[in-house]
Amino acid sequence: MQAVFVDNNRTKTIDGISIDSRSLQNGSQTLFFALVGANNDAHLYIENLIEKGVGNFVVTHIPVDCIGKANFLIVENTLLALQQFASYYRSLFDFPVIGLTGSNGKTIVKEWLNFLLSPDYNAIRSPKSYNSQVGVPLSVLAINEQHNLGIFEAGISTGSEMEKLEKIIKPTIGILTSIGSAHDEGFGSLQEKIREKLLLFSDSEVVIYQKSEIIDANLFRYENRRLFSWSFKDSTADVFITKSPVLDKTILHIRDVEGNFEIEIPFQDAASVENAISCMMVLLYFKYDVKTIQNRIKLLYPVEMRLKVKNGINNCSVVDDSYSSDFQSLKIALDFLESQKQYQKKTVILSDILQSGLSNAELYSKVAELIISNKISRVIGIGETISAFKKMFTNCITYKNTAEFIADFDDIIFSNETILIKGARTFQFEEIVSLLEEKTHETVLEINLNAISHNLNFFKSKLKPATKMMVMVKAFGYGNGGFEIAKLLEHHKVDYLGVAFADEGISLKNLGIHLPIMVMNPENTSFPAIIQHQLEPEIYSLKGLRAFLKIAEQKKLKHFPIHIKLDTGMHRLGFEANTIDDLIIALKGNQTIQIKSILSHMATSDDLKQKDFAHSQINLFEKLSSKLMTELQIKPIRHILNTSGISNFPSSQFDMVRLGIGLYGVSNNDEEQKYLENVGTLKSIISQIRTIPAGDSVGYGRRFMAEKPTKIATIPIGYADGISRGWGNGVGFVVIKNEKAAILGSVCMDMLMVDVSGIDCKEGDAVVVFGESLTVNYIAQKLNTIPYEILTGISQRVKRVFYRE
Repeated sequence: MQAVFVDNNRTKTIDGISIDSRSLQNGSQTLFFALVGANNDAHLYIENLIEKGVGNFVVTHIPVDCIGKANFLIVENTLLALQQFASYYRSLFDFPVIGLTGSNGKTIVKEWLNFLLSPDYNAIRSPKSYNSQVGVPLSVLAINEQHNLGIFEAGISTGSEMEKLEKIIKPTIGILTSIGSAHDEGFGSLQEKIREKLLLFSDSEVVIYQKSEIIDANLFRYENRRLFSWSFKDSTADVFITKSPVLDKTILHIRDVEGNFEIEIPFQDAASVENAISCMMVLLYFKYDVKTIQNRIKLLYPVEMRLKVKNGINNCSVVDDSYSSDFQSLKIALDFLESQKQYQKKTVILSDILQSGLSNAELYSKVAELIISNKISRVIGIGETISAFKKMFTNCITYKNTAEFIADFDDIIFSNETILIKGARTFQFEEIVSLLEEKTHETVLEINLNAISHNLNFFKSKLKPATKMMVMVKAFGYGNGGFEIAKLLEHHKVDYLGVAFADEGISLKNLGIHLPIMVMNPENTSFPAIIQHQLEPEIYSLKGLRAFLKIAEQKKLKHFPIHIKLDTGMHRLGFEANTIDDLIIALKGNQTIQIKSILSHMATSDDLKQKDFAHSQINLFEKLSSKLMTELQIKPIRHILNTSGISNFPSSQFDMVRLGIGLYGVSNNDEEQKYLENVGTLKSIISQIRTIPAGDSVGYGRRFMAEKPTKIATIPIGYADGISRGWGNGVGFVVIKNEKAAILGSVCMDMLMVDVSGIDCKEGDAVVVFGESLTVNYIAQKLNTIPYEILTGISQRVKRVFYRE
């Protein structure tokens, strides 16, 4: 790729790579790659970054206002430049590199391999699940001279992507994990998907995989590579395995060329067993002795792959990243902390950082710089090493171990702050999370923030470049949580937020949301509060307009933003055609308000059988809004499309669209639904299990009578939590251990009972009430309602847990 360097005679010392203009870690030694995507162009933020001290950029062009203000490397494609830079950087290092790909298990295998090999190697690995076209180069660029092993995962969703990642990772050892249905829509067939994934191993010394006909058929191109296979079924595999479940463990009986031996794995589920075998295969390839393999494998642990946001004690917010502590993931966690903070005060509880590849002095100097750049108010260090470097941090207290901190916990004040808990597994920071977490019952609604970002970008990709986006966060974010989602949307720089009533908007403003917020259904009595909190009301009647103008004039406002709602056929709220002239008279020459937007609401955007009515609404909106704009000589934002309208009427985007239920992963279009990701998973646990004899009944009114001995599980969730009573009496079910468990008898206020006959489960096991496998669409269909009602019906007493994978 050709490049042109435009020098501003500034220092060119580079100590970090960035692609996110929002990161507080951007500084004078940052090299910023201005990526251009379908929904965003980082060149728009270069001027702001220069003001913050960033002086080095890779760009496709220099923004006019930035000429002469920084160093610029001009390239044709900034993403390709990032990838080529990472590929060159990777070539500077000569040590074993493990490359992982597959549909499932990549991140877990990576984390387990790091744990298993850490006594012998100083490994660099992908932070979290950084396995994309952007994540892989960023992971590789974190290598330093002290590392002697690399472990990187590569994920693809379409063809042609893996070839680019292979040039960056250049794995010497390849691992193919489980192949499933994830991202199937990007490939023509399973064979095509496997063929593309195997491209990662084009130049590897060995490929480790579970033997199968379809994979073997695609490995013919790799005959010059060593193929190291394992199998439960095919005795011709290099390693043949049988397994025996024992209590909560699995005993693997191994036969390879060296002989027979056994390994104990502390899991029974199939996925964990297969992931552990992939790790064992690497240890065998590295020629570890059997005793070492046995001792290390039995210590494997559940991997928490998600950053979680939880409600904490004393009005705190807790970001739980309590199972990992390395420098790269600390940078990611601090960015996440900033994107989700609810309070100005930010505390970080941090353990010793392991395997950085840096000397302790250099490492903690860099950590201190991160703490300063992220404006952390207080640091609580736990561990002997971080304690030794306490003086590098301001407002820092340290403890030698977690037990010391817990003993001192009651004397430490935590209040009205956001707390990041970041620790290596050996420090058992889950005990700290338990102390700081607000205690609620064990039913939770888990909200996947990655899925929200994905769905937002999916709908953004349907918009013209100039089209703005308002996102609806009314009704407590459609039941998913208001502030946390609003904060994420602010991070993504959407243009507007929409709420139903003033109190929803006031709450968001009080929590620190700065985006403009439109109140869709304001009551006249709320106008003073709307003005006080700088919210923007929708005005839909002459009575409401006059009431607002009266208050605005009393307060001597100038150009206060309002939004005019037109009724084009929904007949719910809005100015009808016969009131437009009176509206114009009332608004003409008025200086107290500014018409920020004109909008309407479609009644049938989701029903293509009623396209004619939808077009009649759009045409009337065009006519009435144009008349207002001409008569009042204004150029406001115009918007009429909701989620379904974005997909079904793309030519009618006007200036802005309003995204609602689609953000939360729900579409009325089956084809579109395949491209959306599930956002909310409602979970509970089994409180008690009993077996009742034939003839006994379950629940109020004895509405279920057992015809045979039946194993019953009680789940602590009921209609007070939002579960419809119509979902009981055998109509609905929950999912336990990936199996359906029918709801027996009536749903109670706080509990329901299910049939777990034939399901191998125990008290305390997880229960999925809805989520990816049992969707709100399915439940709504069976209950003859809509997904909105299911989502918004979940009580606020159900704890929301927000996480990023």
